[in-house]
Amino acid sequence: MIPLLVTKVSSSRNTLGRIAAIAAAGSCFWYAGSKLDSGSSVVLSIPAALSEPLFLPWQTAHGFTIHPSGAFDHQKLGLSFCSSRVSPAPPSGVEKEKPGDTQKPCPRCLDRDTIANAAADVGPAVVNISVSHGIYGIATAKSMGSGTIIDKDGTILTCAHVVTDFHGPRAASKGKVEVTLQDGRTFEGTVMNADFHSDIAIVKINSKSPLPMAKLGSSSKLRPGDWVVAIGCPLSLQNTVTAGIVSCVDRKSSDLGLGGMRREYLQTDCAINVGNSGGPLVNVDGEVIGVNIMKVDDAVGLSFAVPIDSVSKITEQFKKRGRVIRPWLGLKMIDLNEMIIEQLKERDTSFPDVTKGVLVAMVTPGSPASRAGFRPGDVVIEFDKQPVGSIQEIIEIMGDRVGVPLKAVVKRSLNSTITLTVLPEESNPDM
Repeated sequence: MIPLLVTKVSSSRNTLGRIAAIAAAGSCFWYAGSKLDSGSSVVLSIPAALSEPLFLPWQTAHGFTIHPSGAFDHQKLGLSFCSSRVSPAPPSGVEKEKPGDTQKPCPRCLDRDTIANAAADVGPAVVNISVSHGIYGIATAKSMGSGTIIDKDGTILTCAHVVTDFHGPRAASKGKVEVTLQDGRTFEGTVMNADFHSDIAIVKINSKSPLPMAKLGSSSKLRPGDWVVAIGCPLSLQNTVTAGIVSCVDRKSSDLGLGGMRREYLQTDCAINVGNSGGPLVNVDGEVIGVNIMKVDDAVGLSFAVPIDSVSKITEQFKKRGRVIRPWLGLKMIDLNEMIIEQLKERDTSFPDVTKGVLVAMVTPGSPASRAGFRPGDVVIEFDKQPVGSIQEIIEIMGDRVGVPLKAVVKRSLNSTITLTVLPEESNPDM
């Protein structure tokens, strides 16, 4: 119910009487001063369905001014309170609901069971991962994380930092971990693969009885504002569910001050804490669309997950090669848009006439790009015969092709066009 403030009310008893009668009939609240003298004001809280038909004609005929007033304290205003509840008549042309009729929920609407249903779909497949730490075979401490069973054969998706030891830039597998299911069953898990740069790992358990499995969705369909659910074991509290929205669908690692190779994350405002790492980020359809990986300390509502589309590519490489291969060109690039292009043209009139592309900001000496003839200031408009407008598109076109010649069409100052052939190398994992 939206309270509305009505001013300039006539002191005529007839006018006030009509207002009171309509207020009572409209199932609203009437706040009035103790004395109905000249200059009195009346505040009516009118249901939204009745506010237009009741007040808009009056505004013209009687000079009333209506202002949304929001929440207010009638006691502070020295106003008395009275209320009348009368069921409003249904709008014309709308049939009354018959006893036993049930209204079907909107297929894409969020109702009271949406979050609970999504959590129930994925929850049984969420596991707690415990890793022992010690020296000379003597356990001195345990670290906890989360994971998701993504295959009935016992394949578990989690974070690399949950199941690996980091020594500088390299990660060494711990080998064996303890996995506890939501139903209480405990298994010894084996770390099969771990990728340091993406912080994604695969753990395998063996079970004679059936295992629950989560369904994977698509992160490419997400939009800022979409509802999501985070499930995991924060602070060793198993089976914890939190909910929030997607804040950003392509938060870049450089935005977070993370060096090394370019990575993109889903940013959400779900509550994430120590122990949530490796747990699933789920959409309202009960599909895993990300792997929770980190949060910002001393900040509220800043959590990050690896998009499931990126995770799927990593797991495919795990199956194919046992590791992730990333091609390297030796270019530092910037995505171009209309505003950036316009600004660059203002600074340098010789800047090429393009509507989109990727600007080469720096070329690493001795790199594949340097040998191919790339220069700072080049604008890549085609890569492997496909038009490109972003760095991500170039990365996707390269895929895992190492040692395969790829042609790039670039534009240079004064609109000169040149085709370069570059031979990607495998990136150094210590970079």
